[in-house]
Amino acid sequence: VRLEVFRRTVVSHNLKKMMLKHIIAGFLFGISLSFISWIVGMIINAILAKTKYYQKLSNFNFIKRETINKNIGIKYFKWIVRNTFFKYFNQKIKVENKKTDLTEIRHEMTLSEISHLIGFVFVLFFAIYECFNQSFVFGLTMMIPNILMNFFPSLLQQENKRRIDPIIKRLKNCG
Repeated sequence: VRLEVFRRTVVSHNLKKMMLKHIIAGFLFGISLSFISWIVGMIINAILAKTKYYQKLSNFNFIKRETINKNIGIKYFKWIVRNTFFKYFNQKIKVENKKTDLTEIRHEMTLSEISHLIGFVFVLFFAIYECFNQSFVFGLTMMIPNILMNFFPSLLQQENKRRIDPIIKRLKNCG
């Protein structure tokens, strides 16, 4: 009986150790792959931008309700982007003064949004593969940095576009 309890304890300890190893490795691999996915997203987006379907993509909103964005914490993510080194990442999406071309800023928002979305799907495919190849925990943990580095930025750009669209429309009607 004591030998069985000892064996269970050892197996439980080894399982916890393996799980922790998969969590750390999955998280680090997710960060690395998310950085790579930015480049992949930009390349695929540059190709997509030349198609007739791109205009439909530029008006696509997969979260239409402001309350959902609020509930998942986009407001906090926006604060992080504004108040940390992330604010230096895409300087083209910045309103400098009243003469700033808002349609150009919207275009840059769309490029950023779709590039991040492509990056998100890119990492998602790897995460699904790793769920079966490594472990479910490894694949699932890869998605944490992917959500923070690709999905949330895409949602933030969609929210920004929803905020800027009425202003652009108003300026077009006045001028």
